[in-house]
Amino acid sequence: MSASSPTAAGKSKKEVSSSSDSSVLPYRRFHREDLALCLGLIAVVFVCYSSVIRNQFVFFDDNLYITENPHVNSGLTWGTVRWAFTSSYQANWHPLTWLSHALDVSVFGLNPVGPHLVNVFFHAINACLLFLLLQLATGFRWRSLMVAALFAMHPINVESVAWAAERKNVLSTLFFLLALYAYEWYARQPELRRYAWVVGLYALALMAKPQVITFPLLLVLWDYWPLGRVSSRADAASPTNADFPKRTIRQLLWEKWPLLLLSAVSAVVTMQAQQAGGAVKDLAHYGMLLRLENAVIAYVRYLKMAIWPSKLVALYPHPTKLFPAWQVAGAAALLVVISVVVLRARRQRYLAVGWLWFMGSLVPMIGLVQVGVQELADRYAYISFIGLFVMVVWSIADCARDYRISTRWLAVPAAGCLLAFGAFTYRQVGYWHDTESFYRRTLALTQDNYVAHAGLGKLLYQQGKYEEALAQVRIVLGLHPDDVGANMILGDVEFHQGNLASAIERYRAVTLHATDPDFRAQAYDNIGLAYRKMGQPMEAKKSFEISLQSEPNAPFVFVQLGLIAEVDENDAATAVSLFKRAVKLQPTDVGFLLLGNALLEEGGHDDEANAMLERAARISRNIDAAEKQARALVEGK
Repeated sequence: MSASSPTAAGKSKKEVSSSSDSSVLPYRRFHREDLALCLGLIAVVFVCYSSVIRNQFVFFDDNLYITENPHVNSGLTWGTVRWAFTSSYQANWHPLTWLSHALDVSVFGLNPVGPHLVNVFFHAINACLLFLLLQLATGFRWRSLMVAALFAMHPINVESVAWAAERKNVLSTLFFLLALYAYEWYARQPELRRYAWVVGLYALALMAKPQVITFPLLLVLWDYWPLGRVSSRADAASPTNADFPKRTIRQLLWEKWPLLLLSAVSAVVTMQAQQAGGAVKDLAHYGMLLRLENAVIAYVRYLKMAIWPSKLVALYPHPTKLFPAWQVAGAAALLVVISVVVLRARRQRYLAVGWLWFMGSLVPMIGLVQVGVQELADRYAYISFIGLFVMVVWSIADCARDYRISTRWLAVPAAGCLLAFGAFTYRQVGYWHDTESFYRRTLALTQDNYVAHAGLGKLLYQQGKYEEALAQVRIVLGLHPDDVGANMILGDVEFHQGNLASAIERYRAVTLHATDPDFRAQAYDNIGLAYRKMGQPMEAKKSFEISLQSEPNAPFVFVQLGLIAEVDENDAATAVSLFKRAVKLQPTDVGFLLLGNALLEEGGHDDEANAMLERAARISRNIDAAEKQARALVEGK
């Protein structure tokens, strides 16, 4: 009998899943022992990630996604819902992720402990779902538990869990696993009602993060093993799971067309959002030959990380030169050899499925379409490594059975492996403790990492350590002269030191090279502030109006244009109109103060003006500080 068979010898009766039909989703059917094991997985996850409660937000997307995102900071409102579904903010369309961050703000405010614990909770639930999924499909409880434990405790997943902004990964995987769970339910008794659950849950997964776009193709692998739905001549020699009705390959592929359609729609929306945000790199940045070489090398590096997860960081700089030929040839040969071996092992179907799961699920993130400047990323392995874990666990278990090695002898090395991974994970969580330690450790473990130098430079500037910031910026410009982040920081330092003409020159360099419209808009905003400070309101107005072309709903710009209208053009009516647009987009105490004072200056609107001033006092946490800030804005400080 095949080692991949879900009714293979060596299982207790408790390990064999029931094949009876149910009118509810199958995840409601599990034994009390399964519940205890799930609680154990949850406990292990929270122990490994316990230090996350001491972590702060890291200014590596956490600020852009959460702390400095005005829409998310408004909490979960209808306005936030509308924005989440219609925006491609930060080169992403993932409305469920935005809504989850907004819900965090509604519940926890901007306390980082809450979002971090929510990520850990999602990761724990994902581990439980993975365990139940595998056990339901294969009937092997302890093998399934080991795969789930590896997933729960492997350090490669720390980036997806301890990084608040990577909520999209754990959330998307949650719906991915639920969709896979629903697919098992559907496969037992194919009918439209059950298939609708699969489609709906997959759509939710895509709306959290489009990394799961290969889901329909992974289902074909799932059909082959462990479900055994593929009808072929080999079935007689290799019996498979009798719980699932068989279909021909053509039928199974045709069955996936609604899911493939969702994948195609998601791919189009994602590419449009990433191109609009300037995240997609053209071939001038990285040529196709370099991308192909990097993809081959990256696959092998992922394999190394799976076995020995050391020196894990969030920023692996993409190479700019071709690799040595021997490295590429060696990596390609290794991948080919493994592929040939696993595809020839037809009686161990889990080998081919696990390997193709690993290789295939990484395709959208392997860099053939390059988004960002990373060579590879730990977060991309979150779903992909499940295939490797299945290969390893099932292979070891089958070898032990073939050589009649008691499973008790496997318990000790398995526990040792998990303890080692758990210890690495606990330590890796500290890498995300705060922004400065994050960037300094990244720089210690990587070379020529201009992104990390730029991030550290920006942080040092914000801390008022201008000379240290300039030292980091000079390193960046030496590696990447056109880097927009470095030029922006250099402009900020010049602005702070009163060298406004030099600051404008740096900001203009940003506008020439920035592909991200948000970054370009910020540069024009800063140019406008510099001109206004220089006493050139008309030049400032031109810059702010150009900024609106990139970001048409920026409350800050409407405030600045309103100030120019009120102070420099003596046009109170226009100022009132602009301030109203600003507070509609972002209702703040300072905005209502400016609007109230402009209404008083215009005259004839005393009741409305007093209402705006009263509203400012009502929503303000410190009205005296707000009034001081409003006066400073009027004075151009």
